[in-house]
Amino acid sequence: MKGSQIILDHLKGREAAALMVDGRLEDVLIENDAPNPGTIYRAIADRPVKGQGGMFLKSPDGMVFLRQVKGLAPGQPLLVQVTGYAEDGKAIPVTQKVLFKSRYAIVTPGAPGRNISRSIKDDDLRDMLLGIVNEVMDDDEDMGLILRSSCATGEVGEIAEDIDAMLSLARQVMADAEGPAELLVEGDTPHTEAWREWTDTAEIVTREDSFDTHGVLDALEDLKSIRVPLGSGASMFIEPTRALVAVDVNTGGDTSPAAGLKANMATARSLPRQLRLRGLGGQITLDLAPMPKKDRRAFESTLRTSLRADQIDTTMVGWTPLGHYELQRKRSRLPILDALS
Repeated sequence: MKGSQIILDHLKGREAAALMVDGRLEDVLIENDAPNPGTIYRAIADRPVKGQGGMFLKSPDGMVFLRQVKGLAPGQPLLVQVTGYAEDGKAIPVTQKVLFKSRYAIVTPGAPGRNISRSIKDDDLRDMLLGIVNEVMDDDEDMGLILRSSCATGEVGEIAEDIDAMLSLARQVMADAEGPAELLVEGDTPHTEAWREWTDTAEIVTREDSFDTHGVLDALEDLKSIRVPLGSGASMFIEPTRALVAVDVNTGGDTSPAAGLKANMATARSLPRQLRLRGLGGQITLDLAPMPKKDRRAFESTLRTSLRADQIDTTMVGWTPLGHYELQRKRSRLPILDALS
């Protein structure tokens, strides 16, 4: 099927959303029991972690961990926001840089400034958007605002309402910094996050069992296999371990000199999507197919382009002495196999 579809359904009784583009699964969000990224707590400082420059804090959902702490005393309340999911046995990662993010706007408390996405080039549109911002924001307000690229296709009234709602929420929460540990804002559910992040034109499907009728369940079943076909007999094998995610690239029966580069380039184009769908993050180590060192730059360029189109923060760390390539990826999803098992 051609075109994009946003499919809102449930999977094993949990809220779920899938993005299908031309009949291929591009992204999937599934409700889980862990606090979602974006959740905001009033937390209580508990104890510092020597050698890591961080501190454990008490929250209504258990211990959370804040990095790079200075001048924070045990017992002190502070506002923090969940940034991702915790590894097994570790505390939930949080930050003091609280953001209020919606479909059209991001409010940045403590970081004043009014910015519009650079992807919006039209000067008249930028002036119109800035006019909306000036109407709803006070000149002396200690809040920053970023208008997202989705404003290019949004209705003026919807954009204004969205900005006003985010500013109101931000003001309310930031004024509530004193008191015991408390959940102040819950992170977005899959259906809300789909509305917030999947902003390109798409058909919205909400019928019951639409995951089955639109091919989502079949695509999820494919994710249970560690093997990902790359074409021409080549494959990559994605295997999460406790320490890292190992990716092995295999050319199959093709032993020609060009086979290694071809398989590696296919990996560079396909890997971000596979990691996103599988909910994998942390350290990613690629054992690539043999190719000349002169071709490494082309591989890196293709991988960088693929990652640029991905919404999950990923750092290209570089080559190891053994010729492996390493990435560091934010844990913004839980492993999909946990939801499918």
